[in-house]
Amino acid sequence: MTHDYADISAEFNQQPRQIGGVVLDARNISLSFGGIKVLHDVSFHVRRGEILAIIGPNGAGKSSMLNIINGVYRPHRGEIRLHGQKARLTAASSAASLGISRTFQNIALFPGMTVLDNILMGRNTKVKSTFLEQAIYFGRARSEELNNRLIAERIIDFLEIQAIRKEAVDELPYGLKKRVEFARALVSEPDILLLDEPMAGMNLEEKQDMCRFILDTNDRFGTTIILIEHDMGVVMDISDRIVVLDYGNKIGDGTPAEVSSNQAVIDAYLGVAH
Repeated sequence: MTHDYADISAEFNQQPRQIGGVVLDARNISLSFGGIKVLHDVSFHVRRGEILAIIGPNGAGKSSMLNIINGVYRPHRGEIRLHGQKARLTAASSAASLGISRTFQNIALFPGMTVLDNILMGRNTKVKSTFLEQAIYFGRARSEELNNRLIAERIIDFLEIQAIRKEAVDELPYGLKKRVEFARALVSEPDILLLDEPMAGMNLEEKQDMCRFILDTNDRFGTTIILIEHDMGVVMDISDRIVVLDYGNKIGDGTPAEVSSNQAVIDAYLGVAH
Protein backbone atom coordinates (compact mmCIF):
# COMPACT_ATOMS: atom_id res chain seq x y z
CA MET A 1 0.00 0.00 0.00
CA THR A 2 1.46 3.39 -0.99
CA HIS A 3 0.66 6.33 1.23
CA ASP A 4 0.41 9.88 -0.04
CA TYR A 5 3.56 11.18 1.63
CA ALA A 6 4.52 13.25 -1.42
CA ASP A 7 2.02 16.00 -0.59
CA ILE A 8 2.30 15.73 3.17
CA SER A 9 2.43 19.51 3.56
CA ALA A 10 -0.99 19.86 1.93
CA GLU A 11 -4.06 20.51 4.04
CA PHE A 12 -5.26 17.44 5.89
CA ASN A 13 -8.21 15.57 4.47
CA GLN A 14 -11.26 16.40 6.57
CA GLN A 15 -13.31 13.41 5.39
CA PRO A 16 -14.29 10.87 8.08
CA ARG A 17 -11.86 8.00 8.61
CA GLN A 18 -12.74 4.69 7.04
CA ILE A 19 -12.09 1.54 9.11
CA GLY A 20 -11.80 -1.45 6.83
CA GLY A 21 -11.30 -5.19 7.09
CA VAL A 22 -8.93 -7.11 9.32
CA VAL A 23 -5.27 -6.45 8.49
CA LEU A 24 -3.63 -8.18 11.46
CA ASP A 25 -4.92 -11.24 13.28
CA ALA A 26 -3.13 -12.56 16.37
CA ARG A 27 -4.29 -16.13 16.91
CA ASN A 28 -3.83 -18.06 20.17
CA ILE A 29 -0.46 -16.48 20.97
CA SER A 30 1.47 -18.09 23.82
CA LEU A 31 4.99 -17.19 24.96
CA SER A 32 7.11 -18.41 27.88
CA PHE A 33 10.57 -17.62 29.22
CA GLY A 34 12.19 -20.25 31.41
CA GLY A 35 8.87 -21.76 32.40
CA ILE A 36 7.30 -18.37 33.15
CA LYS A 37 4.21 -17.80 31.03
CA VAL A 38 4.35 -14.31 29.52
CA LEU A 39 1.37 -14.69 27.17
CA HIS A 40 -1.27 -17.40 27.31
CA ASP A 41 -3.55 -18.13 24.36
CA VAL A 42 -4.08 -14.46 23.45
CA SER A 43 -6.15 -13.67 20.36
CA PHE A 44 -7.27 -10.36 18.89
CA HIS A 45 -7.52 -8.63 15.52
CA VAL A 46 -6.87 -5.15 14.15
CA ARG A 47 -8.78 -3.52 11.30
CA ARG A 48 -7.33 -1.28 8.60
CA GLY A 49 -7.26 2.35 9.72
CA GLU A 50 -7.99 1.47 13.35
CA ILE A 51 -6.22 2.75 16.46
CA LEU A 52 -5.98 -0.18 18.85
CA ALA A 53 -4.61 0.24 22.36
CA ILE A 54 -3.15 -2.66 24.35
CA ILE A 55 -3.31 -1.91 28.07
CA GLY A 56 -2.70 -3.72 31.33
CA PRO A 57 -0.71 -3.57 34.56
CA ASN A 58 3.09 -3.84 34.51
CA GLY A 59 4.15 -7.36 33.56
CA ALA A 60 0.91 -8.07 31.69
CA GLY A 61 2.76 -9.03 28.47
CA LYS A 62 2.05 -5.91 26.42
CA SER A 63 5.57 -5.24 25.12
CA SER A 64 6.09 -8.95 24.53
CA MET A 65 3.06 -8.93 22.25
CA LEU A 66 4.49 -6.01 20.28
CA ASN A 67 7.80 -7.86 20.05
CA ILE A 68 6.01 -10.86 18.55
CA ILE A 69 4.20 -8.69 16.00
CA ASN A 70 7.52 -7.00 15.20
CA GLY A 71 9.40 -10.29 14.75
CA VAL A 72 11.71 -9.82 17.76
CA TYR A 73 10.16 -12.78 19.62
CA ARG A 74 8.71 -15.94 18.15
CA PRO A 75 5.65 -17.33 19.95
CA HIS A 76 5.80 -20.87 21.28
CA ARG A 77 2.27 -21.36 20.04
CA GLY A 78 -0.06 -19.43 17.77
CA GLU A 79 0.53 -17.21 14.77
CA ILE A 80 0.29 -13.69 13.41
CA ARG A 81 -1.64 -13.31 10.15
CA LEU A 82 -1.32 -10.23 7.93
CA HIS A 83 -3.99 -9.59 5.30
CA GLY A 84 -5.23 -13.14 5.79
CA GLN A 85 -1.85 -14.80 5.28
CA LYS A 86 0.45 -16.30 7.92
CA ALA A 87 3.27 -13.81 8.48
CA ARG A 88 6.84 -15.10 8.52
CA LEU A 89 8.17 -12.73 11.17
CA THR A 90 11.67 -14.07 11.74
CA ALA A 91 13.25 -10.70 12.60
CA ALA A 92 12.46 -7.01 12.90
CA SER A 93 13.75 -6.55 9.34
CA SER A 94 11.19 -9.03 8.01
CA ALA A 95 8.42 -7.14 9.81
CA ALA A 96 9.64 -3.88 8.25
CA SER A 97 9.55 -5.45 4.79
CA LEU A 98 5.90 -6.39 5.46
CA GLY A 99 4.98 -2.80 6.28
CA ILE A 100 5.33 -2.87 10.09
CA SER A 101 7.29 -0.16 11.88
CA ARG A 102 7.63 0.70 15.57
CA THR A 103 8.93 2.91 18.34
CA PHE A 104 10.29 1.58 21.63
CA GLN A 105 9.52 2.00 25.31
CA ASN A 106 13.14 3.05 25.84
CA ILE A 107 14.22 5.51 23.16
CA ALA A 108 16.44 3.77 20.60
CA LEU A 109 18.02 6.59 18.59
CA PHE A 110 21.58 6.67 17.27
CA PRO A 111 23.66 8.94 19.53
CA GLY A 112 26.12 11.29 17.84
CA MET A 113 23.95 11.53 14.73
CA THR A 114 21.73 14.43 13.75
CA VAL A 115 17.97 14.38 13.81
CA LEU A 116 17.86 14.20 10.00
CA ASP A 117 20.34 11.32 9.83
CA ASN A 118 18.42 9.37 12.49
CA ILE A 119 15.20 9.82 10.53
CA LEU A 120 16.86 8.77 7.28
CA MET A 121 17.82 5.47 8.92
CA GLY A 122 14.13 4.62 8.77
CA ARG A 123 14.37 4.51 4.97
CA ASN A 124 16.93 1.66 4.90
CA THR A 125 14.31 -0.95 4.03
CA LYS A 126 13.41 1.07 0.90
CA VAL A 127 16.95 0.97 -0.53
CA LYS A 128 17.21 -1.23 -3.64
CA SER A 129 20.46 0.06 -5.15
CA THR A 130 23.63 -2.03 -4.99
CA PHE A 131 26.73 -1.22 -2.96
CA LEU A 132 28.54 -0.27 -6.18
CA GLU A 133 25.77 2.13 -7.23
CA GLN A 134 25.92 3.73 -3.79
CA ALA A 135 29.72 3.98 -3.84
CA ILE A 136 29.74 5.92 -7.12
CA TYR A 137 26.42 7.66 -6.39
CA PHE A 138 24.96 6.58 -9.71
CA GLY A 139 21.63 5.40 -11.10
CA ARG A 140 19.19 4.15 -8.49
CA ALA A 141 21.44 5.24 -5.63
CA ARG A 142 21.14 8.90 -6.61
CA SER A 143 17.37 8.82 -7.19
CA GLU A 144 16.80 6.84 -3.98
CA GLU A 145 18.77 9.29 -1.86
CA LEU A 146 16.94 12.27 -3.32
CA ASN A 147 13.57 10.61 -2.73
CA ASN A 148 14.52 9.51 0.80
CA ARG A 149 15.61 13.03 1.72
CA LEU A 150 12.45 14.51 0.25
CA ILE A 151 10.24 12.19 2.31
CA ALA A 152 12.34 12.72 5.45
CA GLU A 153 12.10 16.50 5.12
CA ARG A 154 8.35 16.34 4.67
CA ILE A 155 7.96 14.11 7.73
CA ILE A 156 10.06 16.66 9.61
CA ASP A 157 7.62 19.37 8.49
CA PHE A 158 4.64 17.21 9.43
CA LEU A 159 5.96 16.64 12.97
CA GLU A 160 7.04 20.28 13.33
CA ILE A 161 10.70 19.60 14.09
CA GLN A 162 12.26 21.74 11.36
CA ALA A 163 14.18 23.83 13.90
CA ILE A 164 16.12 20.82 15.23
CA ARG A 165 16.70 18.88 12.01
CA LYS A 166 20.50 19.45 12.09
CA GLU A 167 20.95 19.06 15.86
CA ALA A 168 22.55 15.99 17.44
CA VAL A 169 19.88 13.86 19.09
CA ASP A 170 22.00 13.60 22.26
CA GLU A 171 21.36 17.28 22.95
CA LEU A 172 17.58 17.15 22.67
CA PRO A 173 15.12 17.11 25.58
CA TYR A 174 13.28 13.87 26.17
CA GLY A 175 9.99 14.90 24.53
CA LEU A 176 11.69 15.86 21.28
CA LYS A 177 13.68 12.63 21.24
CA LYS A 178 10.37 10.76 21.38
CA ARG A 179 9.11 12.81 18.43
CA VAL A 180 12.27 12.05 16.42
CA GLU A 181 11.81 8.34 17.05
CA PHE A 182 8.21 8.67 15.90
CA ALA A 183 9.48 10.38 12.73
CA ARG A 184 11.96 7.57 12.06
CA ALA A 185 9.17 4.99 12.31
CA LEU A 186 6.83 7.05 10.15
CA VAL A 187 9.32 7.77 7.36
CA SER A 188 9.28 4.09 6.34
CA GLU A 189 5.64 4.59 5.21
CA PRO A 190 4.27 1.74 7.36
CA ASP A 191 0.90 0.10 6.91
CA ILE A 192 0.95 -0.77 10.62
CA LEU A 193 2.66 1.43 13.19
CA LEU A 194 3.50 0.00 16.63
CA LEU A 195 3.95 2.56 19.42
CA ASP A 196 5.35 1.32 22.73
CA GLU A 197 4.41 3.88 25.41
CA PRO A 198 4.72 6.95 23.16
CA MET A 199 3.70 9.29 26.03
CA ALA A 200 6.01 7.88 28.71
CA GLY A 201 7.96 10.56 30.55
CA MET A 202 6.23 13.45 28.79
CA ASN A 203 4.66 16.51 30.38
CA LEU A 204 1.06 17.48 29.61
CA GLU A 205 1.89 19.74 26.65
CA GLU A 206 4.14 17.11 25.08
CA LYS A 207 1.42 14.48 25.51
CA GLN A 208 -1.11 16.74 23.81
CA ASP A 209 1.26 17.23 20.87
CA MET A 210 1.95 13.51 20.54
CA CYS A 211 -1.78 12.69 20.67
CA ARG A 212 -2.35 15.18 17.86
CA PHE A 213 0.42 13.67 15.73
CA ILE A 214 -0.87 10.12 16.28
CA LEU A 215 -4.41 11.12 15.30
CA ASP A 216 -3.14 13.13 12.32
CA THR A 217 -1.04 10.17 11.13
CA ASN A 218 -4.07 7.91 11.35
CA ASP A 219 -6.31 10.46 9.63
CA ARG A 220 -3.91 11.69 6.97
CA PHE A 221 -2.32 8.43 5.86
CA GLY A 222 -4.86 5.86 7.00
CA THR A 223 -2.09 4.20 9.01
CA THR A 224 -3.24 1.39 11.28
CA ILE A 225 -1.85 2.02 14.77
CA ILE A 226 -1.31 -0.36 17.68
CA LEU A 227 -0.14 1.35 20.85
CA ILE A 228 0.73 0.53 24.43
CA GLU A 229 0.00 3.33 26.85
CA HIS A 230 -0.48 3.69 30.61
CA ASP A 231 -2.20 7.07 30.52
CA MET A 232 -5.84 6.03 30.56
CA GLY A 233 -7.01 9.51 29.60
CA VAL A 234 -4.97 9.26 26.40
CA VAL A 235 -6.15 5.70 25.71
CA MET A 236 -9.82 6.54 26.11
CA ASP A 237 -9.51 9.70 23.99
CA ILE A 238 -7.69 8.38 20.92
CA SER A 239 -8.43 4.63 20.69
CA ASP A 240 -11.11 3.00 18.58
CA ARG A 241 -10.76 -0.25 20.48
CA ILE A 242 -8.85 -1.57 23.49
CA VAL A 243 -7.39 -4.99 24.30
CA VAL A 244 -6.67 -5.57 27.99
CA LEU A 245 -4.01 -8.01 29.22
CA ASP A 246 -3.39 -9.16 32.78
CA TYR A 247 -0.66 -11.64 33.70
CA GLY A 248 -0.46 -12.71 30.05
CA ASN A 249 -4.18 -13.37 29.67
CA LYS A 250 -6.66 -11.31 27.68
CA ILE A 251 -9.38 -10.09 30.02
CA GLY A 252 -11.03 -7.45 27.84
CA ASP A 253 -11.54 -6.46 24.21
CA GLY A 254 -13.89 -3.74 23.00
CA THR A 255 -14.57 -0.05 22.61
CA PRO A 256 -13.37 2.35 25.32
CA ALA A 257 -16.90 2.46 26.75
CA GLU A 258 -17.17 -1.34 26.82
CA VAL A 259 -13.76 -1.83 28.40
CA SER A 260 -14.26 0.87 31.04
CA SER A 261 -17.38 -0.92 32.27
CA ASN A 262 -15.85 -4.42 32.20
CA GLN A 263 -15.70 -5.67 35.80
CA ALA A 264 -12.67 -7.92 35.18
CA VAL A 265 -10.77 -4.91 33.86
CA ILE A 266 -11.86 -2.76 36.79
CA ASP A 267 -10.72 -5.44 39.25
CA ALA A 268 -7.34 -5.86 37.56
CA TYR A 269 -6.60 -2.15 37.59
CA LEU A 270 -7.84 -1.66 41.15
CA GLY A 271 -5.88 -4.66 42.34
CA VAL A 272 -8.93 -6.58 43.55
CA ALA A 273 -8.17 -9.60 41.38
CA HIS A 274 -4.65 -9.85 42.86
